[in-house]
Amino acid sequence: MPLTKSAPVPAPAPEAAAAPAPATAVPAAVAEAELRASDADRDRIADILREALAEGRLQPEEHAERIDAVYRAKTLGELEPLVRDLPAAPIRGAASASTRDAESPWPRSLPESENLVAVFGGSTRKGRWRVRRRTNALAIFGGVEIDLTEAVFEQQEIVIHVVAAFGGVEIKVPENVSLRGSGAGILGGFDVTTYEAQDPDAPVIHVTGFAVFGGVDAKPKRGKRLKNLRA
Repeated sequence: MPLTKSAPVPAPAPEAAAAPAPATAVPAAVAEAELRASDADRDRIADILREALAEGRLQPEEHAERIDAVYRAKTLGELEPLVRDLPAAPIRGAASASTRDAESPWPRSLPESENLVAVFGGSTRKGRWRVRRRTNALAIFGGVEIDLTEAVFEQQEIVIHVVAAFGGVEIKVPENVSLRGSGAGILGGFDVTTYEAQDPDAPVIHVTGFAVFGGVDAKPKRGKRLKNLRA
């Protein structure tokens, strides 16, 4: 009996190509105004405000209010409105260095800070010493003394941030520098004798922070004046 030719078995259909995985969504970039401000950003804005004060564009009271806001600002968006009505380019991040920095009589250096800590003890900074751009003082059941009457100021804007809990911090400054304060006393005292120096190029010391069951006292020391405001 003749053999019948069987029908060819069809080849299996090729598997469908796997669909590409959906691309991972890229998070939206953070708006520039929401970027965190650096110490260099705050210093540039402070320089612009100082120039505006020297030119008579700002009154001393306005300058003091804006400077306090500068050192409380956390983002670039909080800094830019402070110089929006002044003849200066708005801040555009840390990479945009102003040409005025190179021309400033004040030496420009990397932001530096110093910590003074007193816990059940004491800490003192006095004599001929170079003041950092920012000094942090912590007193817990202890005392911190900061004496700037013979110090060397290499930056014009100086911030002293104080936390006193069941302790005290005493700050003495020369009579010919500006002293400003923006702190709080919680069941304690935060006393800053504010003063505006006649020389617009004089150092400006900002005392910030708080005291809880403690005390902060900052004031000029009678008879003590800086002979050279920049050395």
